[in-house]
Amino acid sequence: MSAPDDLPPALYEQALARRRQSPEGLPPGRGFDLPGSPAEARAAESTLSHKEAGVVVPGALDPLPADAAALHRRFAELGVRACHRRAVLYAVAALPLPAEQRPAARSLARQLTRNGTTVPAVTVGLALLARVGEPEDVPHVFVLGLVRSLTGAALQALDVLDRRAGAVVSLLSSARRPELRSLVRALASATTSTSASATADDAAVRRELTAFPAGPRFLDAGTSRRIAEAARLPDLLAAHPADPELLARAGLLLVRIACEGDAPGELLDYRDAPGVYGTVVGRAGLLTPSLEHHAMLLSLALSLSSGTGVLLDWPPGRRESLLAALDRLLALPEWTSLTDPDGTSDPADGSPDAARTGAAGVGPDTGVDPDPGVDPDPGVDPDTAAAWRRRAGWIRRTGRRPFTGAATADGGLRIEIVAGDPEGGRASLETRILVDGRPLVPALFPFGPAHSPEILLDEGLLRADTEPRRVRLAEAWCTEGCCGALHVTVRRDGDEVVWEDWRRPALPGSRGPAPAVPDLRFDAAAYDAEVARAETDGDWSWRARRTARLVKAGLTARPKLLTRWDARRAWIGTGFDDPDTVKVNFWYQPGLAAGHPEGDPLVFQWAVPDDGAPPREQAAAALRRLAEEDPKHYSRVSGGTRERAEELGFAWPFDT
Repeated sequence: MSAPDDLPPALYEQALARRRQSPEGLPPGRGFDLPGSPAEARAAESTLSHKEAGVVVPGALDPLPADAAALHRRFAELGVRACHRRAVLYAVAALPLPAEQRPAARSLARQLTRNGTTVPAVTVGLALLARVGEPEDVPHVFVLGLVRSLTGAALQALDVLDRRAGAVVSLLSSARRPELRSLVRALASATTSTSASATADDAAVRRELTAFPAGPRFLDAGTSRRIAEAARLPDLLAAHPADPELLARAGLLLVRIACEGDAPGELLDYRDAPGVYGTVVGRAGLLTPSLEHHAMLLSLALSLSSGTGVLLDWPPGRRESLLAALDRLLALPEWTSLTDPDGTSDPADGSPDAARTGAAGVGPDTGVDPDPGVDPDPGVDPDTAAAWRRRAGWIRRTGRRPFTGAATADGGLRIEIVAGDPEGGRASLETRILVDGRPLVPALFPFGPAHSPEILLDEGLLRADTEPRRVRLAEAWCTEGCCGALHVTVRRDGDEVVWEDWRRPALPGSRGPAPAVPDLRFDAAAYDAEVARAETDGDWSWRARRTARLVKAGLTARPKLLTRWDARRAWIGTGFDDPDTVKVNFWYQPGLAAGHPEGDPLVFQWAVPDDGAPPREQAAAALRRLAEEDPKHYSRVSGGTRERAEELGFAWPFDT
């Protein structure tokens, strides 16, 4: 049967033509948008729902049609359109493909990817190549991946066939910041170059990789992984064995990939991670001692000791040897003098000698966090100087933690509170839970880090009682309503504590529920001791954070401080963009004090800058003001609705 006259050229031919016409062969924005066929346009408003597509598409593919034309007819008759491509991907992934059927499936896939004229048909071809494709298919899949509506399916195939090509396609479609375009162009050129130009292209990749701005706003975990894959980072490092600039950039990429605050699963998806860790740590002696390099190496150590780095496929003893090497290097005088020229620890900065227990659930209150012994150059601007001091203080507080509490295989339960580099972007503060040396949350939940100690420890959520308690250990970075959360039930059973009834969302790439998690049992006495130790561990905290925890503890103990003002406590912590400022949030609802709240509440926020006094003094002053003055008069509206704010006589601060 001949094809209808109004069918357009194959999508592959259209994509190839658009690539030739585009400057440097790169698509704009998120990829090329190709016009559909007139027939497809006439039927764009398909009556087939997504739920119905999930039923009819598998039937249309089993058995696989003999040729591309037959599949086009089937989909046209059923009303399968571009909007149903997710159902197509799921259906192809579930197809039984015994060995004797694979050659025919491969032949059909190649027909569809080279000659297919509709998005659903080409998606079938790409999804089949993800299962039966070969290296010769990569150039066609790469070109189709530049089409916006086909990028997802092409990436699935390229991640199996050629991860470097897949990484370039991903960057071309997602790295839209202009600051990254030069690097992406170099990576794309190197990926598609001939052997004759390979040396020049690799030199361009090295140049752009070390030159582009690598601030946290440019590099999330996924983008960093794709850059490392596209650059073939192990090969690049092997070609430049004495290049400290490239080595530092490789370390920074690894830190970004392992960032728990973005997506813990990205590090596990980076197959070259163990080798890159080994190279960066093994050559770290090439790096000039600096605060930035110290922070990078310390971040790597935190991942290797209690973070997702523990879960990588390590040869026996390899991870431990890398940690020992970092320990030796960072203990050298030229590194320790960056934040403490005398090589001594100031007790007020959280050293064990000075730790003394503060309020319950708050940990040590060790007074003032002094500035490090070395100041930045006097000519730098105040914001830069403040950032320098924050990072130096973090190194002082955190520098020994990855080497004194490193994960071991027979350690039972271990709770580590880990604060990330404050200048590293989305630096998480998490309560890492290790069982027999392995971090529990990233092993079970790849969508976000474990909750902060203020949630899990200050509220006593990990304490075990005979009454079962449902605990949310982690939430997806995009909220539970989007990508889910990790829940467990904690209960005491005689001389044991049991973690059971795990709940978590489906894992990436899976349609069905996540595999069941077995119950965990701990010796009750050892469990109680470890939870109590973690609850009083405050060495990780900085002055403003300790102040915030003390304010929260005070309002929890004395709720009437706010109730008298028709208010109740909300989130209290430190600012994400300004960790040296305490943010006191509270709900305001008229009539609350009398027991008859009226209407929708408003959220107010009071910002309390760190004034340098000891945390206990700052917290006492804040609580005293809350008791004596209506906080609505010195706070600003931070949530609710404009209508409610205006009704109650408050300015709405979010006008643009």
